[in-house]
Amino acid sequence: MAGQLTPDTAAPASSRPGRPARAPAPARLLARLGATLLKRLALLALLLALVFCTVELLPGDAANATSERGESAADLAARRELLGLNRPVLERFWDWMTGLPTGDLGMSARGEKVTDLLSHAFPNTLLLGGIALLLTAVLSLALGCWAALKPGGRLDRAVSGAATAVLALPEFVVAVALVLLLSLWTGWLPAVTLTGADGSPASWDMLVLPALALTIPQVGWNTRIVRAALADEARAPHVETAVLDGLPPHRVLTHHVLPGALPAVAAGLATSTGMLLGGAVVVETIFNYPGIGSVLASAVTDRDSPVIAGVTALSGAVITGVLLLADLVRDLVTGDRR
Repeated sequence: MAGQLTPDTAAPASSRPGRPARAPAPARLLARLGATLLKRLALLALLLALVFCTVELLPGDAANATSERGESAADLAARRELLGLNRPVLERFWDWMTGLPTGDLGMSARGEKVTDLLSHAFPNTLLLGGIALLLTAVLSLALGCWAALKPGGRLDRAVSGAATAVLALPEFVVAVALVLLLSLWTGWLPAVTLTGADGSPASWDMLVLPALALTIPQVGWNTRIVRAALADEARAPHVETAVLDGLPPHRVLTHHVLPGALPAVAAGLATSTGMLLGGAVVVETIFNYPGIGSVLASAVTDRDSPVIAGVTALSGAVITGVLLLADLVRDLVTGDRR
């Protein structure tokens, strides 16, 4: 049994003190999380400024992109003035940022409120991403723990190899393969998403293929993280003591190894949140899913800075929240050892 719980030598090791971690004081924990939040909000603000400047560098502008055929130069000039394009980009960015705390994301180049555009599309993307994140967490934990029970064995090597292969697959390749296999060849699942009266997918089975297309590459990434974290934690003194006490391998894994590996696992899943939201843009386009993918594609075509920045702000807020949860898990588990 003890041999089954010894991690493979390829996994990284870290030294840990033998004493148990002490929970951080609430005030110190809040101060640490608050400082982290301020840093990430500053990075998000810098990213939003970069979005405005990048759109400004694209050929053409929102007035040209949304103009009707036959409009005169005077009409285009009037449209530019209406959209504020005659003002410096940093001034427009500052005006947009001042409305952000109140939930005002500005107006699109086609005269629609950005909040109205995103209020219908973003919840659908969050639903799809949430399902994919849940599946990623369950599958990667199951595969990583299963492989960790017999490190260096055939199962461990098979899981690691499969995870590496799947990790290298882009979402659009996985999506096309799933359409061919589960829709066109077998007819089990619909290849495109139809929307109901409320703008959401008409039936649950239309979520399956997009969710799987997002999940499969992230399962590869997170399975490797889980496996490495478990192998690292298995070297801790309290785990070696549990093995010498004769506890069953599965109990040592679930009660002594896995709790200490949770910070690394949570960090990996938090990182996957950004990858899932980024991959959702491609996957939604392939499956005609009613999310932010089509909104963002139209906004880029229209050179519509407020819409692009609105998508970036909402996505950044979600990713920041998930990263804070990962930080909280890490602080509660590691305590004063950090």
